[in-house]
Amino acid sequence: MSLDLFLLIIVVITALGFDFTNGFHDTGNAMATSIASGALKPKAAVTMSACLNLIGAFLSTAVAATIAKGLVDAHLVTLELVFAGLVGGIVWNLLTWLLGIPSSSSHALIGGIVGAMIAAVGTHGVIWSGVVSKVLIPAVVATVIATLIASVGTWLVYRITRDVDEQKSEKVFQRGQIGSAALVSLAHGTNDAQKTMGVIFLALMSYGAVSTSATLPPLWVIVSCALAMAAGTYTGGWRIIRTLGKGLVEIKPPQGMAAESAAASVILLSSHFGYSLSTTQVATGSVLGSGVGKPGAQVRWSVAGRMVSAWLVTLPMAGGVGAGAYGIVHGIGGYLGIGVGVTLLITAVLAIWLRSRRARIDHHNVNAEWEGSLTGGLSTPSHVPLPADAPLVEQALRSAFETGPEAPQLTIVPTGDASARETIRS
Repeated sequence: MSLDLFLLIIVVITALGFDFTNGFHDTGNAMATSIASGALKPKAAVTMSACLNLIGAFLSTAVAATIAKGLVDAHLVTLELVFAGLVGGIVWNLLTWLLGIPSSSSHALIGGIVGAMIAAVGTHGVIWSGVVSKVLIPAVVATVIATLIASVGTWLVYRITRDVDEQKSEKVFQRGQIGSAALVSLAHGTNDAQKTMGVIFLALMSYGAVSTSATLPPLWVIVSCALAMAAGTYTGGWRIIRTLGKGLVEIKPPQGMAAESAAASVILLSSHFGYSLSTTQVATGSVLGSGVGKPGAQVRWSVAGRMVSAWLVTLPMAGGVGAGAYGIVHGIGGYLGIGVGVTLLITAVLAIWLRSRRARIDHHNVNAEWEGSLTGGLSTPSHVPLPADAPLVEQALRSAFETGPEAPQLTIVPTGDASARETIRS
């Protein structure tokens, strides 16, 4: 096997790995509001989102063409450069997921590719007009538009239904949220899955497997990217779902439907024109707008501030990782360089995953009350006092905690007999 073919295989596998992280990183875009409002159960929500992401990935390829040809000079792209760019995107995706920050997977990927290109050939390899017109401007404009639409929509909803019984109104909007959340998932597939298609398309052009004049990626690229995105979506990405659903605004069904409708309309419009916008920023802006538009709603501006800070540094930070990865892989060169690059990537992924296990968030506790931070109030208490005759409560506690070598200990102390203790590994 030639070095170029080996590198192409590594690039395709890494790109699909990025697509997987993109899937679970961005599940919250579609489902956080539905889960937070109670319109959908957590597992049902991510299952529906995964299926619709899969379908959406086949509906448009305009964004894939933008990524492949509109941001960097395709004639200067090498497989080492593409691999390094993917490393930048994956590492930044996982770091922001660990912190529960809904940052842009799109900008992480683009930043990684641009950073690697600058490290490889300098700034002339980047099509700056394309970056500005097709990435930066749409990101700002789309986020502002989504925020305004969601804000006005939420205000109108509460204005129109002000004389309707609140419980009846919320039940109706919960049903409506199923449809609006489904539309966001479909829209997400039409935009985000295309980005990895574009990267693999770029790699295939660099290798010579497809012509630089080709306008569409091969069918196997479309299918594999769609499946990787759907698989990632199904795993949940619960940390970001928690931040969007509970940390930014306390979501009620009317707000959720308004936010989802606003996000879906903006994303679908941008996909039609081939704009590689951040679906995360659009969804977050919509959630924020739903809080602003609801009379008396509490918006946690400190959480919003951390999100905006992450958005501002995503492109340069992912670009820095991509440039560093290119320097290592290209500097060492050959099979050894690629081996070192892959090893460092796997090490970083494992380190971040292990760190996330210290305060695990999943479908059991994603909707727990927000207590000042992502994991605030989620740690297991060391002692839980229970009445001596409360077997149902004890059984519920047993089922609420999963076994595992890293899980904390839960000690149940019946109040009727303080000396009788049972330790449950959870």
